[in-house]
Amino acid sequence: MTAIQRIKDFTKRRPGLAQLVFTAAIIVFGFLIFAVFMATRSDVKRSRANLPPPLVKTIAADVGPSTVLVTGDGTVRPLREINLIPQVSGKVVRISPAMADGGRFKKGEVLLRIDPQDYVLAVKSAEARVKDLESKLLLAIEEAEVALEEWKLSGEAKAGEDPPPLVAKEPQLEAARASLAAGNADLEKAELNLARTTLRAPFDGRITRKAVDIGQFVAVGQQLGGMFSIEAAEIAVPLPQEDLEWFYVPGFTPDGAGENKVTVHAEMAGQNRTWEGKIMRSEGIIDQRTRMVKVIVRVERPYDTVPPLAMGLFAIVEIEGVTVPNTAWLPRSAVHENDIVWIIDGESRIRFRPVDVVRFDGDQVLVTGIEDGELIAVSPVRIVTDGIKVNYKPGGRERPADRISEADAPKKKK
Repeated sequence: MTAIQRIKDFTKRRPGLAQLVFTAAIIVFGFLIFAVFMATRSDVKRSRANLPPPLVKTIAADVGPSTVLVTGDGTVRPLREINLIPQVSGKVVRISPAMADGGRFKKGEVLLRIDPQDYVLAVKSAEARVKDLESKLLLAIEEAEVALEEWKLSGEAKAGEDPPPLVAKEPQLEAARASLAAGNADLEKAELNLARTTLRAPFDGRITRKAVDIGQFVAVGQQLGGMFSIEAAEIAVPLPQEDLEWFYVPGFTPDGAGENKVTVHAEMAGQNRTWEGKIMRSEGIIDQRTRMVKVIVRVERPYDTVPPLAMGLFAIVEIEGVTVPNTAWLPRSAVHENDIVWIIDGESRIRFRPVDVVRFDGDQVLVTGIEDGELIAVSPVRIVTDGIKVNYKPGGRERPADRISEADAPKKKK
C-alpha cells in the first residue's frame, strides 16, 4: 500500500484528526517562512529630507524724496446760483434768446424787458412836480429877501442883530426845500423803477430754468427762472482730518509751504480731462457722522474748455502735499505686523527691519528706514524667522503708481 493510499484511508477512518493535522502543518509552515524572512531582512537607514529654501518675490527699494498725494472726490457746483426775480410788475415785452434752458449769456446782457410805458409816465410826472417845487422854492427865497429888506428899513433892526426867524421866513424856506427834496426822491424812485423794467445779467452765466414767456404779466417777487455763474466752479471734497496735515488750507491749517498744486480729473463727453484748481478754504466744521472735513477747491472759467467742467459733474481731486525726504513706496504686502519689512541680505537670508510708516495710500505705503537698493520680500512665507534662508526672485524698483490713470478716472454709467 502506497503512502498516498494510506493517507486517504486514514482520512476516511478519522476525518477530524486528519483535518487537525493538516491545519497544524500549515501553521508550522507559515512560522517557518516568517522566520526565514526575519533572518534575511536588512536594517532600514533613517535620513533627513533636504527641503529647498522657500521662494520669495523681491523688489529693490527706490529711496528718495516723495511727494504726498491726497486724493478725494466731489460734485462740481457753481460759485453763484440765483433766481431771476423782477422788482417791478408789468407785461413782458421782450425776452433774450439766451433766456432758455441751458442758454448762455454775458454780464450786462439784457435778458428780459417789462413794458416800461407806465414807468416812463411816472418819471415825467415826477419831473414836472420837481420843476414846480423848484419854482416854489425860488419864490420863497425871493419873498424872504423882500421881508428882510423891509425889516431893515422899518428901523426896528439894531446894529449886529439878526432878524427874527418868522421875519426872515425861515420856516417857509425849510418847508420849500423839504418839499423839493421829497420831489427829487420821488423822481429818483420813478427813474429806478423805469430802469428795473430791464433785467440784465449780473454775471457771465447760464440759465438753468425758464419760467416766463413774452406777453406774460409778472408781479414783484415772482420767480422767472434760475441761473448760475460760469466765472468759477467749486468742489467740496470731504477728507479725513489726518489728511489735512499734508497740505495748506487757508484759515484752517498752519501756513507751511504755501499753496499746493491741485488737479481736477473728470470725464465729460467720453473724454478724461484735467483742470487746474486751487484750495480756497474749508467749510470750517467736522461732519459729526463721518468725522471728515470738506475742503473747497475752485476751478476758474470751467466753461472755457470744450468739453467744459459742467456743473453737477462728478470729479476726482488730486492735491500735491509736502515732500518727505529719504522715503520709499512699498506695496502693503511688504509691511508686516508691528511695521516690519523683510530685508534680503547678502547671504540670501531674511532680516527683520522695523520702519516708520509715513502714509498709507491705496495699495501702497510710504515708509522711512530703508536704504536705497535694498531687496525687500513682498510675497508671503508660511513660516518665517529672522535669518531664515530663502531663494528669491528679483524684481524692479517700486515707484508710486499714477494716482489718476485712464483706468481710474471717473467713468460714465452705462
